[in-house]
Parts: sequence; C-alpha cells; structure tokens
Amino acid sequence: MQPDPATPSPHRDTPPSGGTEAESRHLAMRLNDAWLSFQTRIALRRGKVETVIPYTGYGTTSWVRVLARVVRSDARDQGEGAVAGPLKPIQEGLRGWRNFTSAPVAHASVQVTVGDTVHEVKADRGGVVDVRIPSSLWPGWHTITLSSGGSETVKSPVRVFEEDADFGVVSDIDDTVVVTALPRPFLAAWNTFVLDEHARTPTPGMAVLYERIVRSIRSAPVLYLSTGAWNVAPTLSRFLSRNLYPAGPKLLTNWGPTQDRWFRSGQDHKRRSLEQLAEEFPDIKWLLVGDDGQHDEQIYAEFAQRHPGNVRAIAIRQLSAGEAVLAGGRSRSRGHSTPGIPWIYAPDGAGMSAQLEELGIIDADSRSGGGPTDAH
Repeated sequence: MQPDPATPSPHRDTPPSGGTEAESRHLAMRLNDAWLSFQTRIALRRGKVETVIPYTGYGTTSWVRVLARVVRSDARDQGEGAVAGPLKPIQEGLRGWRNFTSAPVAHASVQVTVGDTVHEVKADRGGVVDVRIPSSLWPGWHTITLSSGGSETVKSPVRVFEEDADFGVVSDIDDTVVVTALPRPFLAAWNTFVLDEHARTPTPGMAVLYERIVRSIRSAPVLYLSTGAWNVAPTLSRFLSRNLYPAGPKLLTNWGPTQDRWFRSGQDHKRRSLEQLAEEFPDIKWLLVGDDGQHDEQIYAEFAQRHPGNVRAIAIRQLSAGEAVLAGGRSRSRGHSTPGIPWIYAPDGAGMSAQLEELGIIDADSRSGGGPTDAH
C-alpha cells in the first residue's frame, strides 16, 4: 500500500505565503507559538507520546473529509482498553482532561487508511487534521484508521452521503441542542473546562425532532456546527450520544490567533463551514437550525440569500426571557429577505416538529417507532 496525496479542506485556515511571514505575524501568533513550544518541551521531558484524537468525518462516494487532532498525551491514554470497568466514568474524565490540556503536535505527519489505501497527510499548526481524501466508499457509515509517529492506530467513523441525497440538517449546538443558561462571556470557559457531558442539559424535544427527521428522510445527514473548540469534541460526542441525538460530524474550530487578531471569529467559522457545504453538496437543501440569541438568524439569512437553492427551511429556537438575557439579548434580524424559504420559530423541539410537519418536511408517521442507532 503506497501513500496517496491528499488535499487540505477547501476552507481550512492556512498560513500566508511569502518570505516575510514572520515579520507580518500578529503578536498573538508569536506569543502562541512560544507557548506551544514551551508546552512541547515539557511534554517531551515528561515522556508524552503522539496521540491521534479522531473525529467523525463525512464525504461522498468519491472523497471523504477526514477530521482529527494530534497531541502529545500520556501513554496510558492510548488504545481502546485504556478505559474500562466500574471506574470508567472517572477514567474517561481524566483521559479527556489530559487530552484536552495536551500540547498539539504542529504539522504532524498522519497516516490515514481508507480501504486498502494509505494516505500521508499533514496537521496544521494547531495539530488539527482537516483534509479531503479521494476514496470509493459506498454510502453509509464506515471506519477509517489513523496513526501518527509512534502512536497507536485509532479508528474514526465516516458518514458517506447517499448519491441522491437532496436534504440534510445543519444544527447549531449551544442554546439549540443543549441548554447553556450561562452568560456568553462564561460560555466558552464552561465548554472548555467542564468536560463532563452529564453536566449539560439537552434542549427539550430537539433529539426527538432530529430523530423524526432522519426517520422521515433516511438519507438525510445531520451535521453539528459550533463555534466551540476541537478540544471539546469528545465531550460533545458523548453528550449527543447519551441524549439520543442522531450521529453526525461536528464542525468545530480552533480558538488560536490569526495573522491579524487575537482570536478566530466564531461567526466567520460558521459562514465558511456553510459555504464549504454548499460547494461540496450543491444538490442538498439544508434545514438550518439555530437560536435567536445573537447571530444565527443573520448568518443563516445571509447564506440563504447567497445560496437559495441550498436551503429548504430555517428553524430558530426561541430562547426564554432568562436565556435571552444570559445570551446578551435577542437577534433583531426578523425582517428576512429570503423569498421562497420558510422560517419557523418555536421554543422547543415539539413546536418545531409540528411546524416542519405542516411544511411537509417530516412525516406524521414518524411520531412513533425506532430511529437510527449509528455510533457518534
């Protein structure tokens, strides 16, 4: 098996070219590089090893998007047998915390095996792998493997969309599928440092709504789009699985600095992710689900105006008065100029479900019965 080339994901952050990169970099990037260098020295001194943390990918019958992160972690955190027995919750929490705080391996070489083909890919400066690899997998769920340096091989689930898929769901996470009930300035810290999925509360009725959707339209993929950092992906996966949300890729981001600002823009991340989905799946019409806290309505409206053929409907969860205060107020984007694209508003999944049923997006017959049990 010979390594095959892979290409970075189209909207992945890449450093600028040119010989003056070091001179033009923002102070924040230089400080971040110094911190990462310090982390790496400490990790090497303590015998930490390269570890690949796999995330759920997606693709078509001709390519797959591979998502993962490479860090230097404790050797005991490698392998599926590291967490087992009655102490599993404690072990899992400790392992999650160690991986979360581990130093990323910048530009790590990662071997990705899809079928019988090995692809050599590179992580970015934050250790994140986000590449598109040619493949010939059939529609459905598959398992690929990844390894880096001397790390153990890990498995990563990949959802290959049906060739004739024409509908899918893109869902926000905070205040949409999970009730945060926190002031926005503290939300990032909560998501960062509270790694126990049991500490999070699911939004009433949303898991049932998504189950009804995938039961009505079996080929419909569900993707979760958030401004959260890749570090929290394992926690989010456990939360979604525990609360019976459909399995699906999570499109998260890095919080590190860019060339001209201290932190990456979460809004820009959402816009870029939606643009990428429109490019990758021009025949899919998306149900965009978010909340009326701050920016989802504006971001979704702008996307619908640019790509009206890629939006089936927009569903907005109405925050309670208390949630709206904590979220910093409600969005004022109510005069939507998106002809032909319906908007629905409801405080929970049950209200959305009834309106989507009226629109013919979900079937009345989907109110009962079992849903899919794909792994996250």
